Amino acid sequence: MPDAPVLSPAAAAGAARKVKLDDAAFGARFAQPLVHQSVRAEQAARRRGTASTKTRAMVSGGGAKPWRQKGTGRARAGSNRSPIWTGGGTAFGPQPRSYTFKVNRKEQRAALRSALSLHAQRGSLAILDAAAFAAPKTSQAFDLLEDWEPVTGATRPALVVLASDESAAALSFRNLARVAVRSPEDVGVADLVGAAALLVSEQALGALTARTGKPRTGGEAKS
Repeated sequence: MPDAPVLSPAAAAGAARKVKLDDAAFGARFAQPLVHQSVRAEQAARRRGTASTKTRAMVSGGGAKPWRQKGTGRARAGSNRSPIWTGGGTAFGPQPRSYTFKVNRKEQRAALRSALSLHAQRGSLAILDAAAFAAPKTSQAFDLLEDWEPVTGATRPALVVLASDESAAALSFRNLARVAVRSPEDVGVADLVGAAALLVSEQALGALTARTGKPRTGGEAKS
């Protein structure tokens, strides 16, 4: 069963403590096609899809034939709204549309398990002692990240997952460069894949684990 170290602003308090992780959620095989599909779906859903162009039916002008069909020596023309005219309509231009596409729930959960397991396997996952942040303090959060030495050696970009009532810790981390703070419900596969390090509070761990299809109340601490 995989485990993760507990990080606390008080180094001595969290040095020897670890949390056991759910094996089904954090010990899964990495399914690259599912992860790729989920990341594409999440990024596509973020696209606004508001690009718009005017066709020849939408631009002003037209109505009368610019000049008679024959006898002028010029090429025939039927309307000044033609796409080949300056100020004419656009042919085959973009129109407002939705870029979203569906990913099945089982595939989403499998991709989420894959991304979480990747962090657990490479040692870039740690449990954050959010209760140690009595008040917002950015320097405290900065020192905690700097002192952490994951196996990968990189702590940025970092993803911090906190419960809604852990506002002091959230305010401490949110102003740090290349650090994103998310709730367990808002964490996406793209967020996990794009993060070099993952910090999850013990309270948020249960909610994040439940999203993988494996309900769990929280982590089990061991000395």
